[in-house]
Formats: sequence, structure tokens, C-alpha cells
Amino acid sequence: MNRDETGQEPEQEAPLEQRDLEVRGIPVEVVRKDIENTHIAVYPPEGHVRIAVPTHVDDEAARLAVIDRLGWIRRKREVFQEQKRQSKREMIGRETHYVWGSRYMLDVETHGGANQVEIAGPKTLRMHVRPDADADRRRAILREWYRTQVKERVPDLLAEWAPEVGVEVADWRVRKMKTKWGSCAIDKRRIWLNLELAKKSPQCLEYILVHEMVHLLERHHTDAFRAHLDRVMPNWRHHRDLLNSEPLAHADWKY
Repeated sequence: MNRDETGQEPEQEAPLEQRDLEVRGIPVEVVRKDIENTHIAVYPPEGHVRIAVPTHVDDEAARLAVIDRLGWIRRKREVFQEQKRQSKREMIGRETHYVWGSRYMLDVETHGGANQVEIAGPKTLRMHVRPDADADRRRAILREWYRTQVKERVPDLLAEWAPEVGVEVADWRVRKMKTKWGSCAIDKRRIWLNLELAKKSPQCLEYILVHEMVHLLERHHTDAFRAHLDRVMPNWRHHRDLLNSEPLAHADWKY
């Protein structure tokens, strides 16, 4: 069995069947796909458990696979449930927002020019918006600014780490993702990064990028996968723990 230790699954075909089980008091979503191996994942923000199994695996076998990993599942659920979360941002002045792991106070200025966001001093994140920009529009403006922040850093990181890992990345993109910090389309050698990483410490983006590059060497989270990470980034566990300890953004999470 290949097991997922980061709450991420490799990109696969759409599920052929989905159903719910309860295993020793824990709700579990069972997803049957046209895959060869079983994957267990625990997702933020509350520790939603999903097991992806091949089409021939029945409910009892899925239940036993979950029981086999019950200790790990409970530890992961506790981490997510204890992790700090932001309340929903109203996009008004003096709200707290995070940029690269640091807290900033939002300052909203209305004007007739182009919408833009900038760091204005050590503790101020200034947003220039048009007078008719409501909260949803302001969120969209800030989201695109976060996307730009990530995109500005990735080229240098790729130039540094691709030779270390020993891979070539054909394409990379940034988008908002609900349940993953990153993903990798191995056949296309394409990496996706979550724009929410712009809110985390810079080491978190570095770790996720390297993590996804290692998937180009080893598809699943096997001992060989961890050995590759140990080789190129010996302190990757520290970066992973840092990512897991920082506040989660408010979101209407869906799975």
C-alpha cells in the first residue's frame, strides 16, 4: 500500500464511486478509482479522512486499511484540529493579513486609479481600490496579489533546486487549491502551487516545490520518496512542521 503522509494524493482519474463509512468513530470517505494502489489522506481544516482504493477493493478491505493506519490518522486529525485559523476576512482597515509568515495590518485606500496592493512599511499592507470595490472584489484583488508573490519567487527556487533534485520541470502554475499545498502532473512534468503559500514562511514554499519535484522521481510517498527528500533537503521535516503549525486561512472547505 502506498500511503499519503501530507494530505495530498497524486493526480488521478475522476472517482468511479464514492461512499461514506465510519471506522471506530471516525467518518471516512471511500473513493473508488481506476488505480493500482490504496491511498489514505487526512485533509484540513478539521481532519477529513479519505481513502482512495482500486475498484476491486470492497468496503471491508477499505475499513481494515483505515484501521491499520488509525494511529497516524488520529495524530493528523489532532494537528489540524489544534491548528490556529483566521476568522473570515471582511477586507476592512486594521484587519490582520499574513504575507510570507509575517502579520500585517490592512490599510484600505479608495481612489479612481488602478487597483493595487503593496507592503507599505514593516507592518502595513496597503490596498488601493476603487470606491465601488466591495469585500468580494477586494478579496479577489488580494488573491491575485498573492498569486503574483508566489510567481515572483518560483523561478529562482527552480533554478536552485532542480539541479539538486536532478529533474527538469516542464511547466509550473499557481492557483488557489482547497485541499493541497501543491500537486504534480507527472506525465506532463507540471507542478501546481497553492497561492496560499504566499501567506506562509518562505521555507514553506521552498519545501512544497521540492516535495513536488521529488514526485518526478518517485510517484508515491514511499521510503524511496523520503530518501530522495532526505538527500536534497535534510531539514524538510522542519519545514513541513512549520507549514502545519502556521494559521490556516478561513475557507469554505470542500472535498
